[in-house]
Amino acid sequence: MSDYTNVKTSELVIGMSKEISKQVSEADVQGFAEVTGDHNPAHTDEAYAETTPFKTRIAHGMLGAGLISAVLGMHLPGPGTIYLGQDLKFQKPIHFGDVITAKVTLSELTPKKHFTIATFDTVVTNQDGEIVTTGTATVIPPEG
Repeated sequence: MSDYTNVKTSELVIGMSKEISKQVSEADVQGFAEVTGDHNPAHTDEAYAETTPFKTRIAHGMLGAGLISAVLGMHLPGPGTIYLGQDLKFQKPIHFGDVITAKVTLSELTPKKHFTIATFDTVVTNQDGEIVTTGTATVIPPEG
């Protein structure tokens, strides 16, 4: 049994959605900082973070956005998907220990000459159902 799905262009239906969840850990934030080089003390230094409006360290907003990429690339549409663009609005912080859920919902299909562009509404929520990130993604789904 695979840990991904693969929805071809011909199988896409407006309104389809998929989501995945993950608990954000210290290791996730440190790993993200290492991979990206973003060692902003708001994420990595508790003493500094105590001086911010959040009074504690918060996870990188792009860590939540990365889950959107995982849904698109592994589940809907799935492997073979080409990410074209993403707009994001960060509405609330992601805290260490939060369980965040990234959900994508197909909102538009636009046929082009050689491929179709799929547009997805994207949202990341925390364990309390609070919206932390919203946006819209455009992708080229796998053909078929």
